[in-house]
Amino acid sequence: MDIDRVTDGELAVLEVIWKRGDPTSRDIACAIYDEATDSKTATVQKLLERLEAKGCVQRDRNERAHRFRARVSREDFLENRLRALADQVCEGSLAPLATALLRSKELTPRDREALRKLIDDLWPSGE
Repeated sequence: MDIDRVTDGELAVLEVIWKRGDPTSRDIACAIYDEATDSKTATVQKLLERLEAKGCVQRDRNERAHRFRARVSREDFLENRLRALADQVCEGSLAPLATALLRSKELTPRDREALRKLIDDLWPSGE
């Protein structure tokens, strides 16, 4: 899978697939552009072809209008991208990246609680 080279346009298509499960190219075009003209649908189809070649989506040809499913979860995609960024900018360390993210925006109490729970779940005895 070639996640590192996914473009912004391809990512917009993946976002729709993650939200909708198995949309058609026309469904994706409507979600991205509000109106699915022939040229916009053709653009989405080209992006889908690229994502398919990169191993990020799979095509279901059982219906006349092909449906698409993600072969990579949003979580796996995000993890891969963040690790690549940490490797590129932080000498592989995730701590500076996490620190910068946490300081860049005020967290809600709910977000803080979710982070605390995650840390407790991952390292139950403060390891």
